[in-house]
Amino acid sequence: MSIDLSQFFEVFFEESFEGLDTMEAELLNLVPGEEDLETINTIFRAAHSIKGGSGTFGFSSVADFTHVLETLLDQIRQGERELSTEHVNLLLKAVDCLRGLLAALQADQASDLTEANALRMQFEHVLEKKDNVLESKPQNEAVLSTSNTYQINFKPHHHLFKTGNEPLYMISELAELGELKTTVFYDSVPDITELSYDECFLHWRFFLNTSHDEKAIKEVFEWVEDDADITVELCVRSFDDEQPASISDHNHDLALSDQPEKLEKITTLPAKSKPSSNKDKKVASAPESTSIRVGIDKVDSLINMVGELVITQAMLNQLSEQEITSTTITSLKEGLAQLAHNTRDLQENVMRIRMLPINFVFSRFPRLVRDIAQKLNKKVELKLIGEQTELDKTVMEKISDPMVHLLRNSLDHGLETVDQRVLAGKNPVGIVTLNAFHQGDNIVIEIMDDGQGLNTKKIKEKAIANELITADSNLTDNEINELIFMPGFSTMDEVSELSGRGVGMDVVKRNIQSLNGSVEVTSAPGIGSTFTIRLPLTLAILDGQLVKVAQHTYIIPLISIVESLQIDITKVSRVGKDLDVLRLRDEYIPILRLYAIFNHQNAIESLDKTLLVVVETDNQKVGLLVDDLLSQQQVVIKSLEANYHKVDGVSGATILGDGRVSLIVDISGLIKLSGLKKPGSQELTIETQATLEAL
Repeated sequence: MSIDLSQFFEVFFEESFEGLDTMEAELLNLVPGEEDLETINTIFRAAHSIKGGSGTFGFSSVADFTHVLETLLDQIRQGERELSTEHVNLLLKAVDCLRGLLAALQADQASDLTEANALRMQFEHVLEKKDNVLESKPQNEAVLSTSNTYQINFKPHHHLFKTGNEPLYMISELAELGELKTTVFYDSVPDITELSYDECFLHWRFFLNTSHDEKAIKEVFEWVEDDADITVELCVRSFDDEQPASISDHNHDLALSDQPEKLEKITTLPAKSKPSSNKDKKVASAPESTSIRVGIDKVDSLINMVGELVITQAMLNQLSEQEITSTTITSLKEGLAQLAHNTRDLQENVMRIRMLPINFVFSRFPRLVRDIAQKLNKKVELKLIGEQTELDKTVMEKISDPMVHLLRNSLDHGLETVDQRVLAGKNPVGIVTLNAFHQGDNIVIEIMDDGQGLNTKKIKEKAIANELITADSNLTDNEINELIFMPGFSTMDEVSELSGRGVGMDVVKRNIQSLNGSVEVTSAPGIGSTFTIRLPLTLAILDGQLVKVAQHTYIIPLISIVESLQIDITKVSRVGKDLDVLRLRDEYIPILRLYAIFNHQNAIESLDKTLLVVVETDNQKVGLLVDDLLSQQQVVIKSLEANYHKVDGVSGATILGDGRVSLIVDISGLIKLSGLKKPGSQELTIETQATLEAL
């Protein structure tokens, strides 16, 4: 039976990416001259696991590249080489390179080895340099001052090949630790009629002369410790002494160094199942990871909820078989109430499964801050608060890019240079703080810096120059600062590599609003700025207002609703051919007739007999004309595009309690559909803008 190793690929990729995250986090904690040995060991173990796994699965490009950085790490952890900033920077670049190589393999694409080869040359150059090699290592008690000889017995279980492991890779790693003498035993090999090519019948005894300790030897076999019998013993006799007679006199002994070809023929898997080099073996396609790790407590809670549902169902089934009386009706109502309670608890527990700590997003920012600070020649300290605050996995994936842009903006525009901070009487090290916390059914994320703050005066001047406001516009400082989210707005006189191209902040706001969230900024000159993002905990459930239009029921997201009111017909004006606007306090609100946009018949058309729901999106308010307001409730969002096809002005659908399908209104799409905005743009049409300005 051949072994399909591709079934293990996805687990390998997930664990490898987690290992790279661990390496990056620990590398960022390293301070040359103050490094902790356990931190170095953690980085080494992560690299070693990636190397071992990639070698097992035949991903030679990853295994070969990881080998050279593992060598440098091993020298550092053994106290043979002093850690430098150059090493940390090089290792961080190697982490990025490995991510790229693994991502290409996961996507079943050819790996671009240009960067890997360039980095490997840099590693080899570092390894050849003698400037920071340590001659003596008295401070590192874990390193043996003299060489010792170890006897290692390695007897794989017969099923070893079926786990995707290959003894030859481990023997090769063992040889890298020192001078190795190897003996292989055939005594377990069965008759040829019972021989199976996917089972391992050989076992080995090694004598290793090395300066490494026993822990380093055991790490070679850590991948197979549950699939083999392994012993490591310190020998009393010298490595050069004659081997024990019980080994050398064995009739079936074969020295690996004497007849390597014969050994390989026996232990190597057949060609059709052997992990081969990535050059001549196309990696099986691995789908994009959609898995999520769930705590056992959440699984146990789900099981309990299902158990409660089963009990309630059994009770209701029993009641349905009884004669209908006032007593059974009462019991039935109680059972239905219990069913509703259990269903609500089950829903909440299922939603908890999708919740992950926001640290999954925060963890990528220490590296980002370090790299940008070095590039800008600034000193920055990143503080993370509320890392365990939980957020829906889907929301988390989509909020990452907007947060990156806001963080870049704080580092580039917000924080001053070291000289500027000293001149202003500040600490030379700027502080950027990421804070996350729950607030009701929302999560709030704050990105704070103690920099120079926004230049409100310059923002206003640019806004006037760009005709976003007029010189006599009466705006507060906060309202002026909010103008940075307008499309194309930038106060930078020169384009920088990080920002200042006049694009980005409007995209950030639009992306956050697409998650039914909001972003705002507060700032104080010389003290700093705070960007505050508010998001729903999940995109799977929406708080909505049910409204009636003709014989249909629509759902308007509550987060978009400003107010609902009865229309005062005396404050309505007709502009153009068919656009009505309502003067509401100091604003003119365009009125959109939902029945006309969605082509419904039998709707109430008279303005004084209908209701207006005022909604806001992209800093634009409109009024939606509806026949009646119904209830408010949480609804489970179903993708219309996935189950039917995309419908303009509709973001999704849900199923109501009576079984009817109700559409969820997309406010931004509805405004564009009505002709108030240009297609594919957030800007009002020229006609609409001119009409509102005339009013």
